[in-house]
Amino acid sequence: MMKPGRIRKLKIARIVRQGAYLCEEGEKDKTGDEVLLPGKQVPKGAKPGDEIEVFIYLDSSDRLIATTTRPLITEGEVARLKIRETTKIGAFLDIGLERDLLLPFSEQTYRAEEGSYVLAAMYVDKSGRLAATMKVYDYLSKDPPYRENDEVQGVVYEISKNFGAFVAVDEKYSGLIPAKEYNWEVKAGDLVSARVTRVLPDGKLDLSIRKKAYLQINDDAEKIFSYMTLNNRRIPFTDKADPELIKKTFHMSKAAFKRAVGHLLKDGRIRITESSIELS
Repeated sequence: MMKPGRIRKLKIARIVRQGAYLCEEGEKDKTGDEVLLPGKQVPKGAKPGDEIEVFIYLDSSDRLIATTTRPLITEGEVARLKIRETTKIGAFLDIGLERDLLLPFSEQTYRAEEGSYVLAAMYVDKSGRLAATMKVYDYLSKDPPYRENDEVQGVVYEISKNFGAFVAVDEKYSGLIPAKEYNWEVKAGDLVSARVTRVLPDGKLDLSIRKKAYLQINDDAEKIFSYMTLNNRRIPFTDKADPELIKKTFHMSKAAFKRAVGHLLKDGRIRITESSIELS
C-alpha cells in the first residue's frame, strides 16, 4: 500500500485522459494499488511499463496523488521553510508544490509570522495526512562529519534560557550554542555561522558564534567603542560592573568585556573613572 511523503520510482500501469496511473513494480494494476500522475506531469512519449520518479502526497480531497516536482522536504527530513499563510488551525508552509504543508498549532514551539521562515520536519499524522512539526530535535542526526574548530552553518530552532540556542547544523545535525556563548541577539529561525568548540561522545556539537578570544577581542572592542560614540561618549559603569548588566548592554561575558576594555585602554582610546568608561 503506497503511503504519502516519500519519493518513489513507480511504473506506468495505464494512461488515461486525466494522466497516468502508476503502480509499484510487480503490483497488479488495480484501484488502491495505483496513484494518479496528472496529465501535465506525464513526460512526453511516456508509455505503460515506463518507470517514473515521483513524490506521493494527498490532494485537496485527501486522495493520493503523484508529482514529478521534487518538494523542498520529504517525510523524516528537516528543512527551513517559509510560512505562506497562518489560519485558525495553524500555519501553512511552502514546500514547493501546489499544496502547502500544514504546521498545526500543537506542533509549533513558538508563533512565527506569515512570511517568516521556520525549521520544520515532515511527518505522517494519525489520520494518514502529511504535516509539519517544529519539534525537530529527534529528527536530527548525531553523526556529524565535523571536528573541533570547524566552521559550520545552521538554523536556530529553539531558545532556552538555561541551555542556550539549539541549532540544526546544515539543517541535519544536532548542535547547541551554550548559554554562556549565546549573545541573545540571534532569534529562533535565524541562520547562523558558528565554530565547533566540542564534539560530544553522543555526536552532538557544542558551538560558538564568537571567534577565538585573541580574534574576538578586536570585534568586541569596536562594538564597545561604537556604543560610546552613540551614547554621549561614555559607558555609565566600569569593567567591575555586574555580569548581567554587561551581558544585557553588550551581549558579551564580563571576561570578554574586560579584555576588550583593556585593549581599548592600551590603545589610548578610552579612560576609566571610578564610575564610568569614557572616550579619550
